[in-house]
Amino acid sequence: MDTTVTSAAPGAAPGPAGGAAAPAPPVPGTAPAPPVPGIRRRPPVRAWLQPAVIALVLAVAFIGCYIGLQCDPRPHHVPIAVSGKQLADRMRGALGDGVEVHPAADAASARRALERHEVSAALAEGPGGRLDLEVAGAYGPSTTSAVKSLVGAYAEGAGRQVTTRDVVPLTRYDARGLAGFYLAFGVTLAGFVLAQNTLGLAGLLRLRHRFWLLAAVSAAVGSVAAVLAGPVLGAVPAPVVPLAFTLTLLAAAAAFATKLLGTYLGPVGVPAATLLLLTVGNSTSGATISADLLPPAAHAVSALLPPGAAVRAITDLSYFHGAHATVPLITLAAWAVTAALLVGLRSRLRPAATAA
Repeated sequence: MDTTVTSAAPGAAPGPAGGAAAPAPPVPGTAPAPPVPGIRRRPPVRAWLQPAVIALVLAVAFIGCYIGLQCDPRPHHVPIAVSGKQLADRMRGALGDGVEVHPAADAASARRALERHEVSAALAEGPGGRLDLEVAGAYGPSTTSAVKSLVGAYAEGAGRQVTTRDVVPLTRYDARGLAGFYLAFGVTLAGFVLAQNTLGLAGLLRLRHRFWLLAAVSAAVGSVAAVLAGPVLGAVPAPVVPLAFTLTLLAAAAAFATKLLGTYLGPVGVPAATLLLLTVGNSTSGATISADLLPPAAHAVSALLPPGAAVRAITDLSYFHGAHATVPLITLAAWAVTAALLVGLRSRLRPAATAA
């Protein structure tokens, strides 16, 4: 019987009888061997966990914010202008922390404070001990209902009647007072999607070209949204040019903030932007639930995030002649400029780190 003897290649491990030899372990200092066809590698645990955790976190945050904040809205220091020192003292003692009483010299002064967006309601004593309550429907149904309930509870306990008048009503095409919220939500979503798509263009466009793209499209989105919500649909009665400027800043703030998070956090950046802007930002914006009725933590961040700042600016421009729109506009501009600067700084530091 003939016997054939084969010698194994140097460094190869002997295989089972009649089978192929097992791949040799890599030699230090050499490149790893290419994967052997037919051998499947188990994916890392992170590949399974990351999308699952992100989806669960976003679901819990969205439901917790949008539904949780509406479960038990309570007034916290709702500002009310009250004419007459005695009535102001009685209101302060009866309603406690629910209201923040602003004494006014007379009913006309209290009404002017309401029309300048300094308080949420104006209260004065009328003939025969009647209470005259003036509200601003432009603040939204939640604020108006809360003020009516507070004053109504006081009047019932004191055995007095209340007459209510809306001195700053909503436009007829925004009966529920949600046009500003949907407008801000749509523009924020557009800026978010714009940045999400731009993140994939790093290999095709230079950074400055991507910046020009974000800025130009933000201006287009803001202008189109202002014209559509204002003159076309008549739901937002703000002047078109200031409204377009506000919405342009909102789109730019959302776009550059999303790009910032995507640049620094990688694959987790877009979900982080979803959580920050579309979930926390929009739910605490003060449109569906007034900022005065939000829990203290939500109230604290409401005006600091782009959607909340935009809703305040839209309301001021639409119904209060832009009386307090400056601070929200500065907030939006700060988000856009700061995010853009940080993205630019990252691009300058990366080549330096690579060269080092």
